[in-house]
Amino acid sequence: MGITKNRFGKTKNGEEAMLYTLVNQAGMGIEVTNYGATLVSVTTADSNGKFDDVVLGYDDVIDYCDNNGYFGAAIGRNGNRIKGATVTIGEKEYSLSKNENNNSLHSGPHGFDKVIWETSISDTELAVTFTYRSPDGDQGFPGNFDVKITYSLSEDNEVVIHYVGVSDKDTIANVTNHSYFNLSGNGAISVEEHQVQIMADTFTVVDKESIPTGELRPVQGTPMDFRTAKRIGQDIEQGYEQLSLASGYDHNFVLNNQNGKIRKCAVVCEETTGRMMEVYTDCVGLQFYTGNKISDRFGKNGVSYTNRSGFCMETQYYPDCNHQVEFPSSILKAGEIYDTTTIYKFMVKS
Repeated sequence: MGITKNRFGKTKNGEEAMLYTLVNQAGMGIEVTNYGATLVSVTTADSNGKFDDVVLGYDDVIDYCDNNGYFGAAIGRNGNRIKGATVTIGEKEYSLSKNENNNSLHSGPHGFDKVIWETSISDTELAVTFTYRSPDGDQGFPGNFDVKITYSLSEDNEVVIHYVGVSDKDTIANVTNHSYFNLSGNGAISVEEHQVQIMADTFTVVDKESIPTGELRPVQGTPMDFRTAKRIGQDIEQGYEQLSLASGYDHNFVLNNQNGKIRKCAVVCEETTGRMMEVYTDCVGLQFYTGNKISDRFGKNGVSYTNRSGFCMETQYYPDCNHQVEFPSSILKAGEIYDTTTIYKFMVKS
């Protein structure tokens, strides 16, 4: 057990990236890199005690530089989409970097996922903290935003991601993680057989560009209903308009029990291995994405990834929330502390 540090290759700019490996007493391990504050791997046991990596990714940092799927990356300052790549804060409108149609997706082409972060290692726990100053005007966002992301691994097999930030101007703060999970331990296998439960009674309806319309629609009676666990693939090809628009699930679920406290919001089970993952967060929303647009590529150990090789559960504010007055706001006031936690807990089915 403990923390080890190794070289992870060089970026296109010639910067050397490092890979940090954390292993607990049960033998579970995670790897994180200072490039993009990225979660590279999560190695955990199945019901027979066999350990496999359940996160999609790459063997070298150079592949993360071309990471058009945001595999494992920290996303900021804003996760998800902003319509028209503009935000109004106070009385001023800010133009943001555009990278998907006319919109901003995951903060533009040079977000948190494309920079080298400063790193510190805890002497008292299994934890690595990445620190970055996003300068005033970065991707169009106002204010110098100082952000810390701490990855820790507990003895209860929890991957804890703690985000803390402060800005010297009012700005947007909505940081998340974009890991793709496949609990089978084989990224070549579709995740459609995974059983998923999401504690959400409603979801945000989207248009053809995956921008919320403002409607919060009840999941009851629709293929979006995951209140009781079901296979990802059970309803994904039903022809429901929202699924057709996104070629599958790529929607924000309005999480129940929004009280600012950490609570369980989702459970995933892969029956053949018995692996389970629980998701906990204090956030208001969860983007459930079934990897519908993963382009064919080779990942770790030469494994071929393709459509629906992994799923994401990105904790967040609702997409485009600053254009919808009824949505909770992601505006962070100058000097106030942005502080949020997400936990991915792993276990086997009893």
